[in-house]
Amino acid sequence: MDKEPNVKVGIMTEPVVEFVLDGTYEIGGKEITGRHSACCNDGKVVLDGTPYNEVELVPTDLANCSFELVGVTIGVNFHWERKENQRFKGALKLLCQQSAVTAINVLPVEDYLQSVISSEMSATSSLELLKAHAVISRSWLLAQIYKEKSDDATDEVADECADSCDEVIKWYDREDHLDFDVCADDHCQRYQGITRETTDAVRDAVDATRGQVLMYDGRLCDARFSKCCGGVYEEFENCWEPVHHPYLEACRDGENEADFPDLTKEEAAADWIMSSPRAFCNTNDKDVLRQVLNNYDQETADFYRWRVEYSQEELSALVARRSGIDFGRILDLRPVARGTSGRLYKLKIVGEKRTLTIGKELEIRRTLSPSHLYSSAFIVERHDIGADGYPGKFVLRGAGWGHGVGLCQIGAAVMGEKGYSYKQILQHYFKGAVITKLYETK
Repeated sequence: MDKEPNVKVGIMTEPVVEFVLDGTYEIGGKEITGRHSACCNDGKVVLDGTPYNEVELVPTDLANCSFELVGVTIGVNFHWERKENQRFKGALKLLCQQSAVTAINVLPVEDYLQSVISSEMSATSSLELLKAHAVISRSWLLAQIYKEKSDDATDEVADECADSCDEVIKWYDREDHLDFDVCADDHCQRYQGITRETTDAVRDAVDATRGQVLMYDGRLCDARFSKCCGGVYEEFENCWEPVHHPYLEACRDGENEADFPDLTKEEAAADWIMSSPRAFCNTNDKDVLRQVLNNYDQETADFYRWRVEYSQEELSALVARRSGIDFGRILDLRPVARGTSGRLYKLKIVGEKRTLTIGKELEIRRTLSPSHLYSSAFIVERHDIGADGYPGKFVLRGAGWGHGVGLCQIGAAVMGEKGYSYKQILQHYFKGAVITKLYETK
């Protein structure tokens, strides 16, 4: 590849999409601007009363035109979920999916990255952290785009998900998207157009690393990241499809990378989670956290070690609602299998009406929270045991925020503050990966 590609980003899907064009856009040889709305009718996109198979509004001046989408949902199903208006550069594509309109932003990869870096973190982060994040975000994006075009692209993920009488194992990845490359929310990478302020530091970080990606054994790295690993990294196969990536292996998030117990063992995991071991990501430095976390992320203060409590009534109702299965009263939540960071990827729910093992980590987090648990690295305490053996209360004590695979954003922020270069940060989180320049020109 010697030329910068474009990326198609799915922004929102609603029965009616309202938007404002700031500048002149072209559609089918016509020029339009101003406020518009689109809906679906008989499988076609209806824009200002005219039906189209699909709509693509292309700016006449890429540098100076932008469009605003009204009521975009961010943080879908997470505890910070909310709606906001968002502004974007590039083209706007509208598709009809069943009875709703999907709005897609089409733009160059490097422009996309400037927004991702400012959306995933604060645009005031240290330059070395911003550079590191630019490289991994670019690597992940291009790996996803070109995965579909390679000989390795298969449908095995769906085939290998177990859904039997006693076990339901699911994982969620960007393969869920058919009409665009990536979505704009945490399911892929946060992308909020030019809504978040982009600083000179972000532009410098993207420009300084232009075209740079992580590669291993001649292939693009599937470079993952999460907010806080909790002290040790998780391995890829414990969160997604059963494929081992040598550059995504367990290490301690600290200077002595090999100094950690075997957290796949229940006793070691419990001791680790109940303690507060030293790690780059074990910090309460508000100046560092402000660099990494946007305002709504700063609503989460207990990301390294956390606690959630449910009454029997709350938990049984929650699990029934989130899983769609009536377990009756919950007798126990039993660990079945843990990954290298102590994260559960199999958990057995024992109820008076049904017993079921669920996984992987995101399915566990979705089932045991009205939004998502911070992570699946937790132990379960049963309290107020009745004469029939059923607890009156459950306490979950956990570690970390997110899946814990790849770069730990808070740990990397601390490394940046300590003077590590972006290359050293990347080498810490992606063992054996090589930084390679994939393209130069636009």
